[in-house]
This record gives sequence, C-alpha cells and structure tokens, in this order.
Amino acid sequence: MLLKVALDELGTDKVIAFIGVSETFPRSEREEAQSLADELGARHIEVMTREVDTSAFAENTTERCYHCKKELLMKFLSIAKEEGFLAVADGNNADDLKSSRAGLRAVRELGIHSPLAEVGLTKEEVRHLSRELGLPTASKPSSACLASRIPFGTPITKEKLVQIEAAEHFLRELGVTQQRVRHHGDVARIEVTPPEFYLVLNNRDWIIKEFKMLGFMYVTMDLQGFRSGSMEESLKKKV
Repeated sequence: MLLKVALDELGTDKVIAFIGVSETFPRSEREEAQSLADELGARHIEVMTREVDTSAFAENTTERCYHCKKELLMKFLSIAKEEGFLAVADGNNADDLKSSRAGLRAVRELGIHSPLAEVGLTKEEVRHLSRELGLPTASKPSSACLASRIPFGTPITKEKLVQIEAAEHFLRELGVTQQRVRHHGDVARIEVTPPEFYLVLNNRDWIIKEFKMLGFMYVTMDLQGFRSGSMEESLKKKV
C-alpha cells in the first residue's frame, strides 16, 4: 500500500522499491514482491544480504533482528543516496510499533521513515485501504523471515532455513493459508490457524513423509494454533 500511494503521489521517477534478498527470505516472497512492483510500474532494486554468514546474526540472540535489519537498511540508504533520494520509508504500521522488536531499533537509529505508523494506521486499516485500492496484498497472510522459526539461542544455519522453507511450501501446496513450521532440531512444530487444523490432520501421512524426507525425525502440530512471535513465549516465561 505504501508503494502504491508513493507512486500515485510522487510519480514513478521519484520512487524506488527495494527488495531484500537473502537465505532468510522465502523465494516465494521475493517473486511476489517482484510481480507486484512490475504490476504497479515501480522501478525496483534487489539488495542482497548475507546475515547468516555473520556470527552476530547466526548466534541467534534476542538481538538477531537488530543486526539483520541494520545491515539491510544501511544498504538501502547507501543506494538511495547514490540515486539522489532524500529519504527511505518502510511499511511498518501502528500495530508494529507496539511490539518490542529489536529490528525497530535499527529503523529508529538510521532515521528510516514509517509513514503508515506515523499517521496511526493499524494493520486492519491498512488491509481495508488496500482493498479499496484493489491491491492483491489486502488479504495476504502475515509473514516473517525464516529465522523467526528457530528458537533463540539455537544457531541459525542455511540448512535449517532450507528445511523450513521447503516444509512451509509443502503446507501451502496443501491449501494451508497461514502457517509456521517451527524448527526444534529433530522436531518440526506446525502452527496453523484452528479452522485449518483439518487440512493438517487430513493430510497427516503425506506431511509426515515429506517432513521426514526433509530431515525431521518427529512432526507435531501445536494445538494453540498459529500465533505471531510464539518463539518469544519462552523468553517471557523466563522473565
């Protein structure tokens, strides 16, 4: 929605859409971003990051998102400066600012603008306005980087990210719209919304077979269902 409004208000010659590319971002998200930018007529630049190769990120502390976001945003700012742009904006909304995400600290430190949040638009309001604008993202399920599926303190590796991406892709192929596959070593913990529990149970044998082929030994379904940030629950318990 932010990109659409920016293009409408500023024109295509005054807007660049950045697309982050790394092992932590599902390929499907990259392809959707490319397709949307093309559909809107936006010039877009892909920016590669290799945070998995840095210990600050791979060690998977609670500062993981800060290091990832800072590297990505610094590259955005550098390109923007070279292109003669005065500002970089992101799509954070008012609901996002209520969380204590470490990545938001990088946004503030680097002076990134968050127009949707600045005018107080919530996630639901953004979805409503997106529908009015005819954007395909209006009903898009929430997403997060693949590293968020790995418990804090457990090292992030490219192999684990590949496992997670393949497992979640398989679930989407079965028709599951909102899902997470949390990586607990040999155990894959599937989170889907309660109304879609039946999709997992009805395809139980296929899922077990596929997940074991991907390297998991045990396959479970979380009866609490999908919820963003479930990996942070253990941190809250310790506090």
